[in-house]
Amino acid sequence: MLTHKPAKADEATEATEVSGVSVKVETPQSTSIDVTVYTGEKEFGYWPGNLAMMIGFPLLMYYMYVCCRYNDSQFMFPASGESFVAFVKRLGGLVYESCYPTKQAWAIEGGYFVVQILFALYLPGGLWAEGVYVPHLKKHLKYYCNAYQALYTSIFLALGMHVTGIFYLPTILDKFGEIMSVSIIIGFAFSFFIYFQSFWQHTQARMSGNHIHDFFMGAPLYPRLGIVDYKLFFEVRLPWFTLIFLSLALCLFQYDKYGYVTSQALFVFYGTWLYGNACAKGEHLIVPSWDLFYEKFGFMLIFWNISGVPFTYCYNTLYLYTHDPKDYELSRNYKIFLWVLITVAYYFFDTGNGQKNSFRLKMQGKLIYRKAFPVLPYTIVENPSYIKTKSGSLLLTDGWFKYARKAHYTADFTQNLCWALITGFNSPLPYFYPVFFFFMILHRTKRDFEKCSKKYGEDWEEYKRRCPYIYLPYIF
Repeated sequence: MLTHKPAKADEATEATEVSGVSVKVETPQSTSIDVTVYTGEKEFGYWPGNLAMMIGFPLLMYYMYVCCRYNDSQFMFPASGESFVAFVKRLGGLVYESCYPTKQAWAIEGGYFVVQILFALYLPGGLWAEGVYVPHLKKHLKYYCNAYQALYTSIFLALGMHVTGIFYLPTILDKFGEIMSVSIIIGFAFSFFIYFQSFWQHTQARMSGNHIHDFFMGAPLYPRLGIVDYKLFFEVRLPWFTLIFLSLALCLFQYDKYGYVTSQALFVFYGTWLYGNACAKGEHLIVPSWDLFYEKFGFMLIFWNISGVPFTYCYNTLYLYTHDPKDYELSRNYKIFLWVLITVAYYFFDTGNGQKNSFRLKMQGKLIYRKAFPVLPYTIVENPSYIKTKSGSLLLTDGWFKYARKAHYTADFTQNLCWALITGFNSPLPYFYPVFFFFMILHRTKRDFEKCSKKYGEDWEEYKRRCPYIYLPYIF
């Protein structure tokens, strides 16, 4: 194990230009991990747990929407004297009534998907980023990153269609259940397409031999459509852009109905914009991440990003849409507190992810200094301290991470908790996101730490000694 405090950047780097963007070239970080070899992991409950999630999560999505639409955003239970079977049949009838995938819903969701694919393929103004070295392919994969351009092109296009009367944007709230059903169908269909395509193209990797588990976790590592990497596309654009459009539709709906937009609706739009914009402007920083390098592309990532995230994380928006402003009145001081809290949390979230991902790129000699709004101070740690492990990987022990190894998770959770808190406390549905995310990050942290311990051994122990806290410095 070696610990480093590198020399000054101007002594250790060589400046160059790539597509007009300043890049600093340093000693590349290599990896010897064979991402194609199955090592026996049986994740998320193996095939029984995977099957339960594939069946259970769509059912949960329908249940939540029916509760929102028909029961004043409260949980529904069997009525007095109603059998469970009768209750399920009643729920099924409400789902059919409000969530049947109509032609209009197909046009909206399908059109959105196709337009985003076309933008990813052809919209100019993006930049090229290079991923980590993939040993079994003997090359670095290249990624075209134009999500930032796609986000604002999409917003201006949607606003233009709304203003001109071509498409009334709040329709996506009125037809939410129908559009959600289309997203569920596309999620399953695309998962099957990618899974079987991998067999046809012989691109399967780390297969367990159990089709249910492999379908859930994924078969291919780097599936693409031309220059579009599906993993990057699904992770950055589909979920967060959808959430932005839903909250934007809420603001337009309130303006049309009341003649003004409530501060809560503006807050929800602000929150979704902060997150979606951060993903778009930092798309190139995601390229060297473990997710893109190691995780396979299967039902878990496909369904979750096209359907799960955008249609369950939005119940703050739906609650405000389905209720009169007097139902969620809050004190001015409380709202000011939340505006300050989410902004501060966002700063730590954005800069924390920026520090982590820019460190990877910088040590690979591929750091691109991109000035996309907002440009925040301390996004890049100059001359960071780190640990060089025996495997050749580098572990950052500087920036926010010297205070907490998962500081960005804490900031992330604080943001989504604010999304719920702005609606008040009259409904449990807006709190699904922070509650679900809380347990998800606990599981993700456990999963990450187990892999790191196995991979780095005694170097990981040294890293824990140098960075002892996980979520909150000096507390946890």
